Amino acid sequence: MVVKTNPEFGVELALTVPYAYWLHQNRKLEGVITSKGMRPYYYFCDNVIEEFDYRTIDNRAAGLDSLPNNWIHGINSLEEPGVLDYKQWSPPPYREYYKNTEYTFNRPVVFITNKYNMEHGEVPFGYFNIQALYEMFTVLGNKGYDIVYKRATNREKEFTIDQNEMNSLQMGYHDIVADVEGVGVINDFQLCNYFEHVTLLEDLVANSKYSYNETQLKIMANSDKFITVCGGNSILSAMFDRDVISYVHKGKELRPNYFGPDSYFQKLSKGTVYPAYDVMGHINTNTYNYKVNNTGTNDYSEVFKLINEHF
Repeated sequence: MVVKTNPEFGVELALTVPYAYWLHQNRKLEGVITSKGMRPYYYFCDNVIEEFDYRTIDNRAAGLDSLPNNWIHGINSLEEPGVLDYKQWSPPPYREYYKNTEYTFNRPVVFITNKYNMEHGEVPFGYFNIQALYEMFTVLGNKGYDIVYKRATNREKEFTIDQNEMNSLQMGYHDIVADVEGVGVINDFQLCNYFEHVTLLEDLVANSKYSYNETQLKIMANSDKFITVCGGNSILSAMFDRDVISYVHKGKELRPNYFGPDSYFQKLSKGTVYPAYDVMGHINTNTYNYKVNNTGTNDYSEVFKLINEHF
C-alpha cells in the first residue's frame, strides 16, 4: 500500500501518519508520497517521496478519501467531535525514536509553539502576543524551566505551507510586534534575546546538521512540557507523551467534549492535552455555551491558570 496525501500539516499528522504507521506495523506499507520536508515524520518508511511543494485545505483534493479517516473532526463530528475510527490508526512513538543526548538543557524544557496566520480569510487572532510571551517567559523561568520558542515565519524553504499561510504572507502578516516601553518596537524573536533561559528554535536549526523538521523532532523529544496554539502544532505537540496546553479561540475544537478521552488529541500519545479556551465573540457564530470574550482582544488568563496548575 502506498499512502499519498498533501493536506494541512495537522491533518496529515492526525490522519495520514497514524494510518501509515499502522500499515508499517502490519507489514503493508510500501511507500509514502507526501509534501516537502515531511520525511522525518515517516522515519519508519524507507520509501518516502516528497512530491508536493504545496498543501491544500480541500480534503478531497488532498487525497484524504483514500484513508480510513478523511475528516479530522471525527467520523460523527456533531455527536462525537474529535473521535476517529481507530481500527487502522497508530501514532508513531516520536519521543522514543527521536530522544537524544545532543539537545539537552540545564533545566526542564517547555517547548512553546506560536503562529501568526490568517484563518480562512480572517485576520490573525489565534496567536500569543508580545505581552503574553513576556509573561510566559517570566513565569516559566521563575518556575525553573528553560524554554525553546518556535514560530514558523512561512518563509522557510525546507517545508511546504498551505493556502492560509500563503495568504498570510501576501497580506503582510509577517511578524508579531509591539512597542515595548523603554525598548521600542520589537518582534517576538527579538523578545527572546532578553531572556537567558529562552532559546529560539530557528537558532538551533541554523547550527544543526539535521533538517528543520528533524532538528525540531529531536528537541521536542527532549522537552518536558508544551504550550501551543490550537492547530497543526498542537497536534504535533500532543505526540510526545507529555502534557500540552493548547490555546483555543475558535473553530470546531470548541464543540463540547472535543478534548474528551476518546478524542484523537488524547490518543496521540500518553500525554494529556489541556484546552485553554478564549472564545472570541466577534469571530465565533457558535460559542457552545462557553464564556464569551467580547473585548475584541485576546484573553490568555486560562493559559496562565493551566500553567500554574500543571507546570
